[in-house]
Amino acid sequence: MYLLRRLGLVWLPLFLFLFFLPLPAAHAAEGEPVITADSAILIDGSTGRVIWAKNPDEQRYPASMTKMMTCLLALQSLRMHELVPISANAAGTEDTPLGIMAGEALEADELINGMMLESDNGAAVALAEKISGSVPAFTDRMNAKAAEIGMKHTHFHNPNGLTDPEHYSTARDMAMLARYAMEQPNFRAIVNQPKRVIRWEVPKAKFLVATNTNELLTSYAGMTGIKTGWTQAAGGCLAASARRSGLELIAVIMHAPDEKSRFSDARAMLDYGFAHVRMVRGMTQAELTRKVWVRGASRATTMVRPASDVNYPIIDDESEQHYTVTYDLPKVLTGPIKDGQVVGHLTVTYDGEPVGTIDLMADGVAPGFSFGGALVRLFAPILELF
Repeated sequence: MYLLRRLGLVWLPLFLFLFFLPLPAAHAAEGEPVITADSAILIDGSTGRVIWAKNPDEQRYPASMTKMMTCLLALQSLRMHELVPISANAAGTEDTPLGIMAGEALEADELINGMMLESDNGAAVALAEKISGSVPAFTDRMNAKAAEIGMKHTHFHNPNGLTDPEHYSTARDMAMLARYAMEQPNFRAIVNQPKRVIRWEVPKAKFLVATNTNELLTSYAGMTGIKTGWTQAAGGCLAASARRSGLELIAVIMHAPDEKSRFSDARAMLDYGFAHVRMVRGMTQAELTRKVWVRGASRATTMVRPASDVNYPIIDDESEQHYTVTYDLPKVLTGPIKDGQVVGHLTVTYDGEPVGTIDLMADGVAPGFSFGGALVRLFAPILELF
C-alpha cells in the first residue's frame, strides 16, 4: 500500500504535465491541412486568390505538370486534324506509355489527348517538333508564354518535365499556369476525361484506350482536372482542380514523398478549401464592361470586358464588403485589335491587398482608316490624362 502511494506521488506530476500538454497535431487537423509534400498551394480558380500555402515559392522540378504548358501551346498553334509525325527522337524518349513508334503519325487532337491522359513524354517531344521544328525552339515559346502569364520563377528546358537542372518552377507559378489553362474550354475538356480511345492515322488500325493518371477524377466529388507528375527527383506532383457550389479550387502539390501521397495531399487541401471558402456574387461581365478609345483603326472605340463575371471567394467570416475591383487598362488602345485580345487586367483586392487578377478582353477592331480613329491618334496624349 505504501509502495503504491509512493508510485502515485511519483507519477502524478508527469500525468498532469502530459494531460495539459498542447496537442499540435490535433490542432492542425482541426484547422489547416496536414500534408506530406514539401511545397504546395491552394488558390481560388476564379480570381487566383491564395487560400492556403506551404513553401509556395521554393524552386522545384515540376515533372509532367510541364505538359500543361505543352498542351496549351499545342491547342493554340495546331489545327486539331493536322497530322503530327513521330520522329525517332520522340519515339526514343524515356517513358512513352502510348507506345508511339518512329514513322507513325496521329492527328494533333489524338496526340494531345494521349499525352495528357497517359502523360506520354515522347508525345510532348513530337508536338514540340511539329510546332517549332525542334525542342529548343519550342522551349523558347514555352518560356515566352510563361513570362506572359506572369510565371516569374519558372524556366522550361523541355516539353515533358523530365529532370533537368535548367527545368524548374514553383507551386505558385504552376498554380498560375493551371488557372490560365483551365480558362481555355478545349484544355478543360481534355483534362476532365477519365478515359479516351486514342486512334492513329499511321498505321490506320492502331488504337489505345488511354486512362487518365489523375485517379481523383473518379474518386473525388467535383474533380475537374488537371495533371499529374512524377520523377525520382521531383517526387509526387499534382495540379488538381475541383468545383462545388460555384467555387472552383486549384491545388498544386510539389515533391510529395510518393505517387499516392500527392493524391491524399490534394484531398486534404481541397477539403480544407471547400470547408472554409464560399463564393459570393460580385459583379457581372456586363456591369464591368467599359468603352475604350482606339487610335489608328477602323473605329474610334471598342468595348472591353472581363474574361468572366467577378465573384468573391469568402474565407470563413470575411465580408464581401471588403472587396474592391480596379482597372489596369490603357485609356487609349492602338488598333488593329483581335477579337478577344487581352488588353488589360482587373485587379481584385481585399482590404487593399491584391488577391487576384482577371483578364480584360477587347472586341475586335479591324485595320483601316476612320475619321474618329485619326482624331483619337491626334488627341491621344490629352485623352490619356483623363
